[in-house]
Amino acid sequence: MEKDIREDIAWAKINGDVLKSLENPRKLYWVIIAVALLAFGVGVACEVYQYNVGMGVANLDNPHVWGLYIATFIFWIGMSHSGTLLSAILHLMHADWRKPIYRFAEAMTTFSLMTAGLFVMVHIGRLWQFYYSLPYPNERGIWPNFQSPLLWDAMAIFTYLSSSVIFLYVGMIPDLAICRDHLHPGWRKKLYTLLALGWEGTDRQWRNFRVTYLTVACFLIPLAVSVHSIVASDFAMSQQPGWHVTSFPPYFVAGALYSGCAAIITLFIILRYVFRFEEYMTLPILKKTVRLTFAIAMVWTYLNAVEFASVWYSHDAPSKDVLIQKMVGPYAFAWWGMIFCGSIVPLILAFKRFQTNIPVLLVVSLLLNLGMWLERWMIVSPTFSRGYYRGTWVQDQWPSLVQWGMVFGSFGWFTLLFMIFCKVFPSVSMYEVKEMVYHRSLHSKKGDTAEQGAH
Repeated sequence: MEKDIREDIAWAKINGDVLKSLENPRKLYWVIIAVALLAFGVGVACEVYQYNVGMGVANLDNPHVWGLYIATFIFWIGMSHSGTLLSAILHLMHADWRKPIYRFAEAMTTFSLMTAGLFVMVHIGRLWQFYYSLPYPNERGIWPNFQSPLLWDAMAIFTYLSSSVIFLYVGMIPDLAICRDHLHPGWRKKLYTLLALGWEGTDRQWRNFRVTYLTVACFLIPLAVSVHSIVASDFAMSQQPGWHVTSFPPYFVAGALYSGCAAIITLFIILRYVFRFEEYMTLPILKKTVRLTFAIAMVWTYLNAVEFASVWYSHDAPSKDVLIQKMVGPYAFAWWGMIFCGSIVPLILAFKRFQTNIPVLLVVSLLLNLGMWLERWMIVSPTFSRGYYRGTWVQDQWPSLVQWGMVFGSFGWFTLLFMIFCKVFPSVSMYEVKEMVYHRSLHSKKGDTAEQGAH
């Protein structure tokens, strides 16, 4: 039977390996940082240009008032779901195999939300007007407008981001104390001492820690589902053809889990090599993650088919026309690319020989997220180009280079934040891995004792 992790790893070795990753990653780390900085610089340059010249350079006009900005916003919101949501669910299910990988998945959630929030401000154009979408108390009753989907998104993002940061931070407190006690004096030791909150590992502290972590996990599960349901409501509560679909909330949640799981596989492979975590991010754990991704992919494919069928067999002619335009119109290449990357490519994950093949899984995970990004774009663009009124129809509406530059920059921003986090904070939970090793060794000893008794 394949083991998720070795049972004979000494606790001191676990501390040493994780602490070493904070000091001495492989050279590929600095290559990734350099590429991320370049991409982020491109995004900043595009935003400065758009701010100075105006929104016209983004090629957004009436009726096509959205575009890559909102499509990529939905993509990053979706990617954020899988980390914290799956971590909380698997924690409640006592799935030990999550322990070596949940920390970076939760960090992925936090930085994805921070990236998604940028697109709300970029899309507004006049950045200072973001103030009016904040749910602040006021006596005028005019602003903020609680009927605006923009306000719903702002409330959802702030609530989920703050809760995710709390969940990530609370889970790190015992590891921050380990870093505090083992690192040499310097700015890092001062930072860990401050963040560890005087953790000494007493019985009372552990009891309070367990209760707090479990409470936050229980709170996050319905919150995560509601957040992407709110984003789905931005579309489903509209009268636009192709959007007024009741299955959008569960469809968006399944798509969020799908893209998040694919991102976890990508980051799993990168961190496994860059930070020398081969003993902790093992192939059996990768196999379980791959199987979970495959199951979610099939759920997303089913919900996609339900949406197509509900439109095709309905009497809503405009919605059916939008669906046909997706299949055979100017956006057909993106629609078929979505179907191929999102529904055909994941079938590779059903074969055992590929479930631990790292080069194949890296390519597949990138293709899956490409498919999910195309799916977000297909939700936005075809509907605006084929609405109810023929006078607003346009043959096609392609993003400008400024929009592409912003999207490219968002990936650089996310990668930069994520890699810096993994360099400053332990991306593998030391105390959870120790618990995992201890429980596995304990069960192994019980099994050996029972076998000797039988003989």
